[in-house]
Amino acid sequence: QVQLVESGGGLVQPGGSLRLSCAASGSIFSINDMGWYRQAPGKQRELVAASTSGGSINYADSVKGRFTISRDNAENTAYLQMNSLNPGDPGVYYCALKPYGRSWADVWAIYWGRGTQVTVSS
Repeated sequence: QVQLVESGGGLVQPGGSLRLSCAASGSIFSINDMGWYRQAPGKQRELVAASTSGGSINYADSVKGRFTISRDNAENTAYLQMNSLNPGDPGVYYCALKPYGRSWADVWAIYWGRGTQVTVSS
């Protein structure tokens, strides 16, 4: 019953910016953590940013200083502001919802969006 819908992906020039949105709906009762994963062709899905219900934020080293995750709990929406995009950033970006108290390593407990494509090209 939990649904996550991403939007905001597309094609952008190197050095450009994109803002991804993730709207959550459905049977959401408990406090949840949210994050953004990225999967490039032929590579494993990578957690690039995570935001806990307690306000803790973490980023992958590859995106620190360039990406910003935020959330609006009242609207059940998460955002990923991506600045200074480079050729290492393309891929499918997935919004993820993780029940509070679980680890991001507990992939079986995570709800996933369908993903949105991000392409960086000149």
